[in-house]
Amino acid sequence: FNYLTIFVFLQKNNMQPTQIILLIALYFGVLILISYLTGKEDSNEAFFKANKSAPWYLVAFGMIGASLSGVTFISVPGLVEGQQFAYLQGVLGFFVGYLIVLLVLIPLYYQLNVTSIYQYLEDRFGKTSYKTGAFFFLISRVTGASFRLYLVALAMQYIVFESLGIPFWVTVVLSILLIWLYTNKGGIKTIIWTDTLQTIAMLTSVSVAIILILNKLDWTLAETFTKETFKNKSKIFFFEDVNSSIYFWKYFIGGIFITIAMTGLDQDMMQKNLTCKNAKESKKNMFLMSILLVVVNVIFLTLGALLFIYAEQFNVAIPELNGVTRTDLLFPEIAMNQGLGKGLAITFIIGLIAAAYSSADSALTSLTTSFSVDFCRIENQPIAVQKPLRKKVHVGVSIVLIVVVIIFNSLEGSVVSNLFKFATFTYGPLLGLFAFGILTKKTTHDKYTWMVALIAILLTYFITLTPSYFPDSFIGNYNFHWEILPINGFITFLGLLMVSKKQTTSIDS
Repeated sequence: FNYLTIFVFLQKNNMQPTQIILLIALYFGVLILISYLTGKEDSNEAFFKANKSAPWYLVAFGMIGASLSGVTFISVPGLVEGQQFAYLQGVLGFFVGYLIVLLVLIPLYYQLNVTSIYQYLEDRFGKTSYKTGAFFFLISRVTGASFRLYLVALAMQYIVFESLGIPFWVTVVLSILLIWLYTNKGGIKTIIWTDTLQTIAMLTSVSVAIILILNKLDWTLAETFTKETFKNKSKIFFFEDVNSSIYFWKYFIGGIFITIAMTGLDQDMMQKNLTCKNAKESKKNMFLMSILLVVVNVIFLTLGALLFIYAEQFNVAIPELNGVTRTDLLFPEIAMNQGLGKGLAITFIIGLIAAAYSSADSALTSLTTSFSVDFCRIENQPIAVQKPLRKKVHVGVSIVLIVVVIIFNSLEGSVVSNLFKFATFTYGPLLGLFAFGILTKKTTHDKYTWMVALIAILLTYFITLTPSYFPDSFIGNYNFHWEILPINGFITFLGLLMVSKKQTTSIDS
């Protein structure tokens, strides 16, 4: 999903820069107001854990928006043209993955009373494993958050600030400064509420779009699912071709491990769960979220089907950019240029802005937490030092994001994309480490853990390249999909097994 593409498209379709600036100002004004109301208690306990007082239902609703982000907002409706409702196979895998997180990981984290989930690795294996897990999280989040911020800042530069003579680095600093302002005091306590705002913004946009399109088609929601044109775009299960990227078991099993690794083993996502009063409420939060996520994705896919039905019935051409047909531009095309009203246009832009900035604020908070706890050992510092240290780390992480985004701007686009893609491999070692700790009673030669993790990433990367290096007669036309993650985790698991010891640890796995 490319925010730059969408914003450039909006500019070419008469969305005025001043209108976008006003909407961004309105959005950040609301965020800063939320920060003021939620950040009155400027303590580390509030910043890291929200004093363990966050309502579980609010956390669940907010995490929907954090999980969806821009990918679901734009790209999932666009997927319907090429693969119908196949994405829902992965969503069903998400549901199973959330149940595993609920039953296995949440009780573990609450039992150990961790602030950073990677503290488990120190108790289970030792300091090197602990630092390895935390390091791979930091690399993943810094790269991922910087990449998304880079795209947003580049879009803002292209459509607004370039004409004003403002350099790119100023745009980057301004973007991150705004995020820093509303996360500085409240931290995760503020993020829980801003996630809720993001969820409301996206769901409002989608709901308004569905209602207006149905009205234009002269359909009721109930009869939509009985229409033959809708049925022809809503096939869910694909078992026909194992080589296909939408083959059921690839999507489903991959979805399970995507959720375990990128939610259950991700400080960014789990920090929100750890704000609940106890494990019981955190489990209720996760269970509600898993159900809502399925429902919400069905809504997004339904929107996708309706968009293409609308386009066919009213002869709306799927937009092209640089000579390439882009199905993910159909939603903005219909929202902005097909006379469905300013209400849809405004809600679409606000939803897009919310999706664009959502991951950055959460990442800034979780990176501050992880570095403070995992590397600065803030809980072992004198009380008088802890709060100033956290604030310095928060500023430091902000500066790191600024520097990385500016570096991205100096690289070729393909290099930046590959860096972001490579960062997705770093969840595999986390999956392998936690799986080895939970599923076995063995421990490892702790000093070798980082080597095992690095080798696993390199081997997995090579495996994904094999279709390019081997003839079809050797590997066939196999297309890798989400199964890359469990492959990576399994290689890590085997590597840890090879360097394992026989004795057990103090934690009853």
